[in-house]
Amino acid sequence: MAATETLAAVSGSLGSIGYGLAAIGPGVGVGIIFGNGTQALARQPEAAGLIRANQILGFAFCEALALIGLVMPFVYGK
Repeated sequence: MAATETLAAVSGSLGSIGYGLAAIGPGVGVGIIFGNGTQALARQPEAAGLIRANQILGFAFCEALALIGLVMPFVYGK
């Protein structure tokens, strides 16, 4: 077998693979935020307003990371 022979070729946009990997982090983050928020509400129902506000803020930050991961392949792609 010759050393220059191609076994597998990668074609297409690798940005889509990058976005798929980048979407894992925010997905896990959102799950952690709402899971821990539910536990906090069960432990201290009187702090529901503060906990819910912090959940929404954390969710917004995680989704911003997902949107940045969506846009970057288009910005830096060829």
